[in-house]
Amino acid sequence: MTNNKYILDWVKEMADMTCPDKIVWIDGSEEQAEKLRAEACSTGEMIKLNQELLPGCYLHRTAINDVARVEGRTFICTPTKEEAGNINNWIEPSECYERLKKIYRGSMKGRTMYVIPYSMGIVGSDFAKYGIELTDSIYVVLNMLIMTRVGNDVLDAIGDSDNYIKGLHSKAQLDENNRYICHFPQDNTIWSVNSGYGGNVLLGKKCFALRIASYLGRKENWMAEHMLILGVEFPNGETKYVCAAFPSACGKTNLAMLIPPEVYRKKGIKTWTVGDDIAWLRIGKDGRLWAMNPENGFFGVAPGTNEKSNPNALHTCMKDTIFTNVCHNLDNNTVWWEGLDNNPPKNALNWKGEKWDYTKYDKADKINTSGAHPNSRFTAKAVNCPCLSKEFNNPAGVPVSAIIFGGRRAKTAPLVYQSTSWQNGTFVGSIMASETTAAASGAIGVVRRDPMAMRPFVGYNMGDYWQHWLDMGKIIPHAPKIFHVNWFRTDDNGNFIWPGFGDNLRVVDWILARCEGKVDADLTAIGYVPKPEDINIEGLDGITVDTVRDLVSVDKEAWLADIENIKEFYAQVGDHVPAEMYEELAALEARLRAVGHCPTAGFCIQLSSTGAADHLEAAFNMASFCASDSFPICVSEYFSLTAARCILFCVSNVTVVNPFVKTSSPLYGA
Repeated sequence: MTNNKYILDWVKEMADMTCPDKIVWIDGSEEQAEKLRAEACSTGEMIKLNQELLPGCYLHRTAINDVARVEGRTFICTPTKEEAGNINNWIEPSECYERLKKIYRGSMKGRTMYVIPYSMGIVGSDFAKYGIELTDSIYVVLNMLIMTRVGNDVLDAIGDSDNYIKGLHSKAQLDENNRYICHFPQDNTIWSVNSGYGGNVLLGKKCFALRIASYLGRKENWMAEHMLILGVEFPNGETKYVCAAFPSACGKTNLAMLIPPEVYRKKGIKTWTVGDDIAWLRIGKDGRLWAMNPENGFFGVAPGTNEKSNPNALHTCMKDTIFTNVCHNLDNNTVWWEGLDNNPPKNALNWKGEKWDYTKYDKADKINTSGAHPNSRFTAKAVNCPCLSKEFNNPAGVPVSAIIFGGRRAKTAPLVYQSTSWQNGTFVGSIMASETTAAASGAIGVVRRDPMAMRPFVGYNMGDYWQHWLDMGKIIPHAPKIFHVNWFRTDDNGNFIWPGFGDNLRVVDWILARCEGKVDADLTAIGYVPKPEDINIEGLDGITVDTVRDLVSVDKEAWLADIENIKEFYAQVGDHVPAEMYEELAALEARLRAVGHCPTAGFCIQLSSTGAADHLEAAFNMASFCASDSFPICVSEYFSLTAARCILFCVSNVTVVNPFVKTSSPLYGA
């Protein structure tokens, strides 16, 4: 309990509106949690599973119309639509409050209102932010106890302040036509109603930790990102950390919890999970960017999780876990999901609680024929993860060497490439994309842009979010290097070329080596790519140096086609796209078009009239990587020849050419 007037007055105001029969404050104790579990089982809200095989584990089913996040019913409520941007759904705040009050009024009659004080991050740390969620769902309480740090110490940390995030959730009638997940950034407020699914109702997760936190980060000069945090420990005992952002179905959790290939394990290399989903990033006293996972558990997708794809995730959820919408094996009172193994239970209930016949499974109709819903989940304690980093509870976080963006592209993006600067890296993040892979979701190969994997999670205008990235780059003394990866390049038959899973560490190894200046790279029109021989392929069947050379190749025509799609997306984002992003886009297009117009086989560089100095290092690097006697610098009408002349005085054997003129006659010679 607390004496904080702001909290008490707010709880009373919300209770007066929702009319619960009673109010229970959650203290974070195991004793209270166990009573709530027993109550949930007595009402049928949860099912206690086989405690010998799955100790501390329970099964929950949501309503069949309430099984995933609802982007179309998720709103950013800022005073103007411009502040929310074109990517977000928007409702004016006063209008939204009035609309939702009508739905909330009396919604908790006959129910209990639970008051959950929780912390995102280590209580008392510089990273920590505090919230209070009011809910009428025991399921929400028990999940929040896993996913966040809950208890009276949070109330102590808040003290007499009004600086906390106010979250209100009610299942109400689970009416999908009146389902709203609304964020009021200026008010530090989140309202969610008519949903019981985790992503919509665990308000500390995406709602607070990304949408509200991204808004706070912009105000306070830090970053809230949809990123895993992975540590790689080398034989000398030193651990390097990377943050990585991937859209859905791109292997994010698998990378966060990967097991090194055998050749790496034999060398004593280990990997450690700090976070699988969200990273908060602050500038440390040493000038580096430090990352912290604000969560205390994992809310993972069950289907596809198995001993091969992610053994660490599988072992994590074998105890103290809440399973949602998975298949219930009645023979031994355990759970199952598609992709767990090849032995579906013969006596089971599907995710809807209906008798399930595994022989009727149809991949084209997963929703109706699967044992587990395709978006079924496990909520598991981080402390149960076999590869949990010893730095998980470090209040200072961990220092970040590299930021990695990724997507699912069949032909366009190479296996890995490095940006040329923080600004260029921000551009790389802004154009992140994946291609649809299943006919059920529409046409195959359709590109969906998901910048920084934050498209559904930015709490304000996407263009302003990119500007915040650019602004952060100017104040981080020792910024991480930025890379892009693509595990999903395919051959002409549509088969994946790169093995993926644990072998992705081979690429992360190269990335960290680049950060340490231990390996060279080849400069291409899109950025730096590995020299094929520098990717460790020891022990990989069917992968040769030539395979790697193909994987890191840059398809000029594919990229030029992609640029047209990027232009359309930027237009969709609107007027708030920073000028620097358009400059990077124009420069990329010019470099691509310059390929093949140079008098030698070397690479090209485009020189900005406003940032010539920034390109000096790139020019030197390009000169050192170019094997030809003549090093071409391509200059378009976008750029000043003054910058080119500057380079000429610094680099010998230079020829400056104009890629937009068919002749290769030099404009200036060294």
